[in-house]
Amino acid sequence: MANSALEIVGLLLTLIGLIGAAASTGMPMWRVTAFIEENIIVFETRYEGLWMNCFRQADIRMQCKVYDSLLALSPDLQAARGLMCCSLALGGLGLLIAIVGMQCTSCIQNNRGKRLVLIIAGSMVLMACLCVLIPVSWTGHVIIRDFYNPLLIAAQRRELGEALYIGWVSSAFLFAGGCMFICCNLQSEGKGSERYMYSRDSNYMAYTPQPLQPQQLVLLPQPQPQLQPQPQPQPMLSRHPSTIYTNPSGYNSGYNSRYPSRYPSVHSGVAYL
Repeated sequence: MANSALEIVGLLLTLIGLIGAAASTGMPMWRVTAFIEENIIVFETRYEGLWMNCFRQADIRMQCKVYDSLLALSPDLQAARGLMCCSLALGGLGLLIAIVGMQCTSCIQNNRGKRLVLIIAGSMVLMACLCVLIPVSWTGHVIIRDFYNPLLIAAQRRELGEALYIGWVSSAFLFAGGCMFICCNLQSEGKGSERYMYSRDSNYMAYTPQPLQPQQLVLLPQPQPQLQPQPQPQPMLSRHPSTIYTNPSGYNSGYNSRYPSRYPSVHSGVAYL
């Protein structure tokens, strides 16, 4: 929402700057006669522009004449013609491209494509700003240099005209509009805000909230612990002879239980080996 508002502001600034640049291009008031020293004839004023020079008297309307040849102009005015025409072309094309890529229009559905289009439009507007600023500043520098040149007579000196001031102000508006178009759309893809487009023709149903139903608690059976079988003791063989002596013949077992034999049993011998 904030980007959309800034885009509209940038569009208005660019439009104002473009109108000012067009007015400065067509106005003949780039150089104006200076009334200094002996030149005190104030009822006649001479204007020099990009396309014509004009004379204006006190009670008579302005009379203008188109230049007969382009080569008759000074180098700064010749360059100003081409640069001002380029600024109008770049500014107008950038304005149309910006309208196509704005968030309030649906010419481009992809948000990334819209940002790219606005960055291109802002770059073109900044180039138009430079094309306005260069000739206006160049002409102003030449006028100020000739004004303080002691080799020129008073009738040859000129002053800054109204078209130069309009050109400086127009370049400022174009610069602000181009910066808004670029700065509002220079954001990373990860941090960019996602926008979702909804079609008006899509079928949708209104959701009616339903009351919550009480749910019954269900007790889950707990698993019974399984008893591990106890290991059975295994007979172990020992390397030491057994102290139990048995009768090898098995005769008189009662006697053996009361009086142990002095001979070891076979099992104890095997275990000892």
